[in-house]
Amino acid sequence: MKLINKNKFFATVCFTTLMLAGVSCKDQLDVGNPNAPTVAANVNTETGLISFAQGGVYINGFYNGDGWLGNSYFSLPLGYSELMADNVGADASNNQVTTIGVPDYIILDDGTKVTNPAPQIGIIRSYNSRAATGAGNNAIYYQWLNMYALNNVCNQILDLSGTIKFSGDATSRANTMKAWAYWWKGFAYASIGSMYYAGLIDDKSVTTDGNYVLHDAIISKSNDYFNLAATTLSSVTSTTDYQAVISQLIPSFTQVGNGGVPTIDMWKRNINTMLARNILVNKLAPFVNGNPDAKITKSSTTAMTTADWNSVLTLAKSGIQKGDVVFTGRSTASNYFFSASGGTVAALTTGVNTATTFKISERFMQSFNTGDKRVTNNFNTATTYKNNYTFTTRYSLTANGNGAPGVYVYGTKDVGAYEVYIAGSYEENALMLAEANMRLGNIETGLGFVDAVRTYQGAGVAAVAGTGLTLSKALTELTKERRVSLFGRGLSYYDNRRWGWTYDISNGGGSYGNTVVTTAGVVNKNVTINYNFMDYWDVPADESVLNPTTTSVATKNPNF
Repeated sequence: MKLINKNKFFATVCFTTLMLAGVSCKDQLDVGNPNAPTVAANVNTETGLISFAQGGVYINGFYNGDGWLGNSYFSLPLGYSELMADNVGADASNNQVTTIGVPDYIILDDGTKVTNPAPQIGIIRSYNSRAATGAGNNAIYYQWLNMYALNNVCNQILDLSGTIKFSGDATSRANTMKAWAYWWKGFAYASIGSMYYAGLIDDKSVTTDGNYVLHDAIISKSNDYFNLAATTLSSVTSTTDYQAVISQLIPSFTQVGNGGVPTIDMWKRNINTMLARNILVNKLAPFVNGNPDAKITKSSTTAMTTADWNSVLTLAKSGIQKGDVVFTGRSTASNYFFSASGGTVAALTTGVNTATTFKISERFMQSFNTGDKRVTNNFNTATTYKNNYTFTTRYSLTANGNGAPGVYVYGTKDVGAYEVYIAGSYEENALMLAEANMRLGNIETGLGFVDAVRTYQGAGVAAVAGTGLTLSKALTELTKERRVSLFGRGLSYYDNRRWGWTYDISNGGGSYGNTVVTTAGVVNKNVTINYNFMDYWDVPADESVLNPTTTSVATKNPNF
């Protein structure tokens, strides 16, 4: 990638081993100058490769030392997802967080139309320049940077795996290492293909070209690597050697809660969940204004078919189960890949709404059913934050919850307390089963999965299965539950996009029946919102300018 300075990259990787392994480069790697590390001189043993592979993933993929807003992939790129899904708002000037989630216009209950003078699409394009990136204002730069850095280090892991002498059952250990790289390459391509209109397939270390391909080709490549990870795991014959390697690749401080060391079968189920996600979030399943048959007339993708829903159903049936180990992250007091106080959307939202970076949205809160214990355990209305631009909110996120046993806690700033879901989760997989079943006519089965997730998070609300809901009412429960149970997991914007809510009303999109509170304290309950957001982002200028396209594929989304 031309975004990555090769010399700086090497230094960063050595820093990652120092941070995550808790030992010096000299201790962790073989001979070589620890003050000027290179792959050739320092990564030449099994121990060195494991440190390289751990640090390369968690630091190059997810850490940001520049403090762009918070300090990780989980605070800013995932923050944009929550902002554009209208789960949170913001008024900070950093990195366009105050503008990227503002819709084109809203229509209040009394018919008053409030128009945004600086629509999102224009803002994104006006700041998609190398100069804006340097000034910290190019919103679409960060996800691309992290994910291609992750992809590149995985290429190097694969190169090195063929040169390192492994101990024990060498084939099983090498295959575990390769599966690690294939899994994270699948993850990186999934992130790029789900967010950007076009991208690059870079499968050689520290090289690139101008052969841009459309986002669906990037998703296809992601699927290839997820499947290759599963096939490679099937070639592991020594469980002992597998466990010995994977337990070192996953940082010890993340091996708690739902994190840990997955068995081979658990990892395969994680892969199936991600394969199902790749289908679901990259096609349209319009559900606009309660209409399951809504159509979006102009989009950068296509609608789900019956075959697609069946594929999602098949994959999710073999996906993450309750109790499975999944890929998570935790903060530490030092040497972290995200901090407790600023490394996640949750941390930046936790606290009194007049003082936090992100503010819980009224639209998020309206997605809870009456009596949901997750509301009383996590949110309070002690203060009202007033701002017409990001919309007023009466809600604050209480740190560490209010102590209700068995009820999900949304936010904390305590070291090691918050669990980031890096990839899939039980809740996500169950809700994919729910939605696929509903769309295939199995409404009661689908509602049962919605109930299961609510039970899992301690919602304490009445079951919806067995109540005779129509498809429209069932999908309403599904959309509400995905919004509230998957908060902060990088899926919220993709959901609003595929349901059609982020598209222009003139193209069949929009969001209806929303709660909006004015600065005067008027509570509107039936507001129409026209977000009109760009569905797939342009390629960041830091790539497209330095590495111009050599194909007919546009690096600027032609649909907007």
